[in-house]
Amino acid sequence: MAKTYKVAKSPVHGKGLFAARNIDSGEVLGYCKTRKAKEAGIHTLTLDDGRLFDVTCTLKYINHSKRANVSYYDDFSVVALRDIPAGEELLHDYGDEWS
Repeated sequence: MAKTYKVAKSPVHGKGLFAARNIDSGEVLGYCKTRKAKEAGIHTLTLDDGRLFDVTCTLKYINHSKRANVSYYDDFSVVALRDIPAGEELLHDYGDEWS
């Protein structure tokens, strides 16, 4: 199977993650490798219960957008919300505090 994503310069912010091939809606792109964090940082996920985790894998380069095409879930999976064509940046809605 072809590589799913690649890191490249982003028009949104710094580095971003981009589809390296067409991705189907509902496809699991991977699972975030994490470690517990003591405070929020640039690559930190905050769960609904307030726990913090630093993402330590390539999935940390998913940038924020209100037009999200992927989502993080509490099991640390990243799933496509719709069909994503090759070359499109992978984006997650991190919430209103990131707008």
